[in-house]
Amino acid sequence: MPVTITIIYNRLFDTYGPQGWWPLLEHDGSNPTRTGDIGGYHPENYRLPETQRQQFEICIGAILTQNTAWMNVEKALHNLDNINAISAERLLELSDDTLKDAIKPSGYFNMKAKKLQGFATFWLELGQRTPKRDELLAVWGIGPETADCMRLYAWQEPDFVIDAYTRRILEHLRCIPADADYDETRAFCVDGLEPTVPVYQECHALFVEHAKRHYARRPLADPLLG
Repeated sequence: MPVTITIIYNRLFDTYGPQGWWPLLEHDGSNPTRTGDIGGYHPENYRLPETQRQQFEICIGAILTQNTAWMNVEKALHNLDNINAISAERLLELSDDTLKDAIKPSGYFNMKAKKLQGFATFWLELGQRTPKRDELLAVWGIGPETADCMRLYAWQEPDFVIDAYTRRILEHLRCIPADADYDETRAFCVDGLEPTVPVYQECHALFVEHAKRHYARRPLADPLLG
């Protein structure tokens, strides 16, 4: 019997439970799992984000998390929060050196500073409407994974996120070929899941949690999924 995305999702959810992504600085919730000790999670609360500040925080977090671990991103976000820069207006007022110093924990700070400045400009031009996926992809430094993260978590649009963890698990299970691109991998996931924001958020987060536990090195066998 082939492994379907529905089987994977149900097994992961039954094992780990709701993950409460995306973590937010203003939220006091703790990490529901053992991989990391940062806070801000909100299991089963799918109303967040509730403010534009929280939306903007999620978006810049999605940029900062490129090629680094979330715990490094949280340090960078706290630095920005300490200088009142979790807003597009304030972020653009910062000198280049101040911005780079604040986000240094996330790595690649020269490049990420430019990405944040470009996105902040886009954010101000956007106003309060929800951006289309193509609009986000047209912003320098935002690729499919980052755009889908922003739309799914900041604007609560049902866009499924594919990241390296998801791809690693699906390749191991032979659900996708090793050379599958982003859209092919995404198609496998969305073809078998209920297209709702809670399901897409949880599935993405569960893939990350499972991979952190069992795919730091490629396993000969997945202890949960086979």
